Amino acid sequence: MTNVIISVNNDTQDLPKGSSGVVWTDIVPGSDNLIMTRGDNVVKNGETIPSASQLTQAGIILDGTEQNISKYLLSDISDNQLKEIYGMGNQDKRYVMAFDFDGVTASEPVLEAWDDNSMNTIDNTILGAGVATSSWLRGITTTSTTPGNDWVGSRLAGAGDGNFLWLNNGNGPLSVAGILYCNLKMVVPAIQVAGVANTPIIVVKFATN
Repeated sequence: MTNVIISVNNDTQDLPKGSSGVVWTDIVPGSDNLIMTRGDNVVKNGETIPSASQLTQAGIILDGTEQNISKYLLSDISDNQLKEIYGMGNQDKRYVMAFDFDGVTASEPVLEAWDDNSMNTIDNTILGAGVATSSWLRGITTTSTTPGNDWVGSRLAGAGDGNFLWLNNGNGPLSVAGILYCNLKMVVPAIQVAGVANTPIIVVKFATN
């Protein structure tokens, strides 16, 4: 059976996983979290895991304009530490989130976003409140190239066409072990007037022989 390890780049260097001197951290599924925030002196790289109230204090300020979330952190539970994902967001960065497969796959791996582990609904506000095309969470596959400046990407929510990522650029299953990449960002629409605190999940799906 093929397994996958999901990792994030906690280095300022935009280089592949496994590059000498580049710090990547493996994510523990069901434990670690991604935090998308404005950040402050408490919610930042190297600090301990924040409380819910501290996260609220570090949240963005809604001002009637569309906003790209500026700071992305891994909440590394085992280390009780926040680790910044420097390349994540609205940047021309390629090696940000890695999916390291130790063997072949029977289908092309995809990245999806859902409300919770049931993977049945996309009712969270940030996933479009049931309308996938209104999702705030956007992603782009960077396995073969950088995303470009001010990349658009796909709005991630559920499993509908156009609202998930083909991690191998639509080239089908993996015929050998390898690493696939993507970048993510959160874009808050100008019409949003009330703060929310949602905790959706991201999931990698693929079939094995």
